Amino acid sequence: GPIVLGYDDADVLAAVRAQLADGVTFSLAHPLEVEVAETLAKVVPCAEMVRFGKNGSDATSGAVRAARAYTGREMIACCGYHGWQDWYIGTTTRGRGVPAAVRALTHTFAYDDLGSLERIFAEHPGQIAAVIMEPVGVVEPAQDFLPRVATLTHANGAVLIFDEIVTGFRLALGGAQERFGVTPDLACFGKAMANGFPLSAVVGRREIMEVFDEIFFSFTFGGEALSLAAARATIAKLREKNVIEHLWRQGTALRDGYTALAREHGIAGRTRCIGFPPRTVLIFTDAAGADSLAMKSLFQQEMIKRGILTSGGFNLCYAHSDEDVRRTLAACGDALSVLARALAEDRVEAALEGPAIQPVFRSA
Repeated sequence: GPIVLGYDDADVLAAVRAQLADGVTFSLAHPLEVEVAETLAKVVPCAEMVRFGKNGSDATSGAVRAARAYTGREMIACCGYHGWQDWYIGTTTRGRGVPAAVRALTHTFAYDDLGSLERIFAEHPGQIAAVIMEPVGVVEPAQDFLPRVATLTHANGAVLIFDEIVTGFRLALGGAQERFGVTPDLACFGKAMANGFPLSAVVGRREIMEVFDEIFFSFTFGGEALSLAAARATIAKLREKNVIEHLWRQGTALRDGYTALAREHGIAGRTRCIGFPPRTVLIFTDAAGADSLAMKSLFQQEMIKRGILTSGGFNLCYAHSDEDVRRTLAACGDALSVLARALAEDRVEAALEGPAIQPVFRSA
């Protein structure tokens, strides 16, 4: 998802080369930090102040620490994926090495299920420092879900954090908060912000962001100027070239085209393309309706044979042309034909030329 303009984007690389000649890392903050921060304050609804990191996990963990410091509370309610740091990863099947005491401080709730969040507040009154969530994944939220999450969070004295690492500068320039009109207290950005250069940011309300002066949020390369130059050039191009509109248009063509191809091959009940056009996900299910990694693996195998590398979805960028969409759909048609035949003959696994892919988060 970080490549929002395209690989080897001329404007971004020109900005980086120019900055390279002027220096990379400095003793004091570079003026680019101020410039990019001011730009974020213009395009992101909740951004009154900004702090920079390098990875998404830097931003989410920094936001969580700030919320804890601001509220004087320790527990966190979360929904979605928020990186590798202990406070979150301990809630998953990849929590080996995370102390039990740390795991006990984070509680998960289900997307589009306000009741599951209400239960966390009810079970831990006055203890929840923040609600951190991906504001949207691939499923359109119920119309009132995000506003009600905001109301519930604030009614319980907690900080609302949107993890916009994926949605920022892709779903809309200002992320899902712009798209859905719900403004969080803090938000985390990264990925597309610098078109692949390592940069992330925590942004938000001034009174909470000022806590960063008291907590320790520091990186050797936190103010590295090449990525800041890349971000300045990337955001400028996103604004000038109507890139977000392009992502929606091309993504819609891919999503609708895939759906039509699945129907054409008689397997629309077994595979579909879902999500918002700038970033969609391919779903493959077995006869019982459960996710089928074997089907997904066979599809990926046949796609890569035809020169298309896909991890199971479509992340659009500005460089994707009409011809790229046509070529991708042609490859999808061929791959779905192979898949349909394998399903009809009950030989999906036999058609694989290697082991099936495995999930990142596996059952214990």
